[in-house]
Amino acid sequence: MAIAPSPIAAFGTTFQNPILLASGTAGFGREVAGVIALDALGGLVTKAVSPEPRRGHPGPRVAEFDGGMLNAVGLANPGLEAVCRTELPWLARHLSNARVIVNVVGAVAEDYVTVVRGLSAVPIVTAFELNVSCPNTARGGEEFGADDAVLTDLVRRCRDATSKPLIAKLAPTLPDIARTAWAAGQAGADGFTVVNTIPGTLSRWADGHRGPRLGYGQGGVSG
Repeated sequence: MAIAPSPIAAFGTTFQNPILLASGTAGFGREVAGVIALDALGGLVTKAVSPEPRRGHPGPRVAEFDGGMLNAVGLANPGLEAVCRTELPWLARHLSNARVIVNVVGAVAEDYVTVVRGLSAVPIVTAFELNVSCPNTARGGEEFGADDAVLTDLVRRCRDATSKPLIAKLAPTLPDIARTAWAAGQAGADGFTVVNTIPGTLSRWADGHRGPRLGYGQGGVSG
């Protein structure tokens, strides 16, 4: 006899079960609605949302290998305005039980604040996942999560912009991920996603010839 997963409570929110789809695996939900019973999930973490639309990396964006896959999407997304206008209303119409967590990205700290503030009052949004693995253009491309002071400032500013839960999504390459998580928690993060995809490359094709299998060259190992 099948046993239904029990509800779980996390950062002040109750999920009907512990099964959530990670950011990027299901787009904004409608992309997989024909093959997955979305409302039976504990929740869905949307793909990245930035203030402005992003085209992302050139294709191919995904390459499979034995035991997993490599992806380099480049945080492609339609931007905050389009997400408010089309994606979140679609989720609101189709979900009544599954929670929606919005993944937030940016090039500077203010980008994160803009998205969080812009979506904070949207009822379908339960929480925000801050992708602090993004390169900070104000610091020469260094990841936001690579410097505790920068990370703390980012989380605090987002905390001031919303009363909804904040989840810090951490990179696997951090030298001391526990310390980084502690710093984010002290700044106002309610939870953590451990971890983002692991950097990797694929250079051998099925026919034996060599060359990058992703349009961007390198990507993140997942799957």
